[in-house]
Amino acid sequence: MHEVLTLEEAADYLRLPVETVEREAARGRIPGRRVEDTWRFLKTAIDEWLGNWESRQVLLQQAGVLAEDETLAELRASVYANRGRPEADSENGCIKSET
Repeated sequence: MHEVLTLEEAADYLRLPVETVEREAARGRIPGRRVEDTWRFLKTAIDEWLGNWESRQVLLQQAGVLAEDETLAELRASVYANRGRPEADSENGCIKSET
């Protein structure tokens, strides 16, 4: 198998319908690049994505648990203060944390 896969090859490798791979790649859920009217996928990137899927899901679940932690804003402010920089860059439109 080639290192760079076409859409059809990636779908075959993942054992998924071509339409599913194209849709998920367009949404950024499967690593791939659109070049004009075709898709290209690095086999190594797909392998890494597959291997990291479970750990990524666990991390996102853990982050969700922290979302309601009342001490998180204070901890975040402390981390950024120690780094000597703001939490977000006002030039790119991000809103700074209110702490």
